[in-house]
Parts: sequence; structure tokens; C-alpha cells
Amino acid sequence: MNAEDTRITHGMQPGPQADQPVAAGNTTSEDVSTNLFETITRSGHEEIIFCNNTDVGLKAIIAIHDTTLGPALGGLRMWPYETEQEAINDVLRLSRGMTYKAAVSGLNLGGGKAVIIGDPQKDKSEALFRALGKFIDSLHGRYITAEDVGIDVNDMEFIFQETNNVVGVHQVHGGSGDPSPFTAHGTVQGIRAALQHKFGDEEIGKYSYAVQGAGHVGHYLIKMLREEGAKVFATDINEAAVEDARSMGAEIVGLDDIYDVDADVFSPCALGAVINEDTLPRLKFKIVAGAANNQLATDACGDDLEARGILCARLCRQCRRADERFDRIRRLQQGTRGPHDQDDLLQRRPDLQNRQA
Repeated sequence: MNAEDTRITHGMQPGPQADQPVAAGNTTSEDVSTNLFETITRSGHEEIIFCNNTDVGLKAIIAIHDTTLGPALGGLRMWPYETEQEAINDVLRLSRGMTYKAAVSGLNLGGGKAVIIGDPQKDKSEALFRALGKFIDSLHGRYITAEDVGIDVNDMEFIFQETNNVVGVHQVHGGSGDPSPFTAHGTVQGIRAALQHKFGDEEIGKYSYAVQGAGHVGHYLIKMLREEGAKVFATDINEAAVEDARSMGAEIVGLDDIYDVDADVFSPCALGAVINEDTLPRLKFKIVAGAANNQLATDACGDDLEARGILCARLCRQCRRADERFDRIRRLQQGTRGPHDQDDLLQRRPDLQNRQA
């Protein structure tokens, strides 16, 4: 780590890098909110890493929520947060969500996330991403990064030059490339399931959609919906994305007007917490199903949606299953077992059947 780099680590269960000294720099631990430990205790986070390199303009935060099931996997987001506290709140919420996504999917991975404070239209550089790559590499595999809002495959390539703990790199390097088409495809399948539950059929083209965010995932979602003959309303802060959506036949509405659209399905595909106490009373949709992370500002918003008869395609049942999976693994780690833990483990790992005591 260069003298210009500063890493401040706060954690409940610090990784192997915690014993390394923090390099000299212009940031000290006293600058970090004294309530941060209380915050991460409540949220269950293991570690938060603040990454600073003044030479390249890097201000980034990496949050590792839970590594019970394996190393933390989660995307890298670049956004011009108005305050550092907004960035902290975002990375904490996103990383926690990744823990449950991995568990629900049956992956032996934990949850993590990283954010860069900056404008992705103006502040990107090879040096910035390579500096972040060095920070990620210093975590010794505890965090694996990927693409998220404001980041593309080219940015991943720069990070890949400094660490192997990255996914979503270009196909020539054995990666999957841009994950947006796959995310959009999964969103469409979720919409089909929601339509079946709410209306009794899966005919995408019969219904209308309000897509918030026409960037990477939103672009492909709009494309897929339009190919099914659906009516699509769209909005985005980026004019190029707006024109792209218009070229596919979407009707463009204002950023704030999207909440008032008279459509069947609301599909948030940008930032989180867009369904909140201010926007929720305005919604006339029958279904909320989108690709954005943490679409609800609070759990109470989900209850309010249900009370209004709006189906929200959330993973409540699966999250309960994820909690059960965490409990089983923690019991196994502690040498205790629930009634079904041993049978479950042996079914998933037949290679262990001959190793019982």
C-alpha cells in the first residue's frame, strides 16, 4: 500500500489484514462516526473498510456483512452521494441484502458490497480502479467484487489487473462479461410469476409497465418487455439512456412522475429505497417487481403495500429459509446439531458419509 493510501477498518470479526498497520495518510480513525460500531452491531456486519487514495481521487467503502457460508460476494457501485453518511447507509444495506441473496440461491458465499463516492460520468480512471483493486486484494479473498450501478466490464478489467477477487470480467479472461442481460432475464421471470399470482396468467404483453432506470439492466428489461408487445413507461437521469428507451418504443416520463403512472407493474431498476413514506401513497400499480436492490425503504413499507393490495415480489419466504440455513451452519460450527442437520449435510455432501465418528 502506498503512502498516499489510507485504509481504516472497523469490524466485529476482523479478517487477517486487521493486524497490518494502517498506512500514513490524511485520514484518522477519529474522523469516523463514534456510532459506527453500534450501527454495525445492530446490522450484523463483520467488517467495514474505508479506502482512500488522494492521488487518484478514490474514496470507497467496502462492507462485509456475513461470511458464515463463504467469502463475501457483492457488486461495486459508483455514485455521487451527497454525503459520506449516504454512502455508508447504502453499502450497509446492499451488503446485508447480498448475504440473503447468496443464501437463498444455495451458494457457499457471504454478503458484501463496495461503493465509490464519485460521478461515473466524470470521475472514472484506470488509476482509480486499480487503486481500489489493490485494496480489495489486501483483504485476502474475504471480499469478491463485481459490477453494479455506474460500473461496467471495462472498469472490472482495471480491477482485475490488481486482484483475482473479481467476477464479471471480459469473456476473453474467462469471465461472464456484462451481467445485465441475465439480470433482466431473471427480472422478467419474476414478473411472470407475479402476474400468474395476481392475474392468473403470464402474458407479459397484456400488461403495462413503469420501468424506473433505463441503464444497463433497465435497457434489457425494456427491450424484453417491448418484444412481448407490452406498453412501457420509462425514466432515467441519463439523457442517453432516455433516448435509448425512447428508440425502443417506451413512453418517457419525468423522474418524479414515474410514481404516478397508471400502469400494472412498477419495475424499479435503479437505486434502492424508492418505495418510501413519500412515494408509497402515490402508487396505483398492482405489482412491484424490479431489479433494484432494497426497493423498500423499510420493512413497514412492505406491510403498507400489502394493505393496499399491491403485490411486491419479495423473497420473504426464502429469507426465512436463509435464516434457517445460517442457524444450521452456525450450530455445526459450534459442534451442536438440530434434528435434521446431520442428515441434511450428508445428503448434500455424500463424500462425508464415510467420515462419521
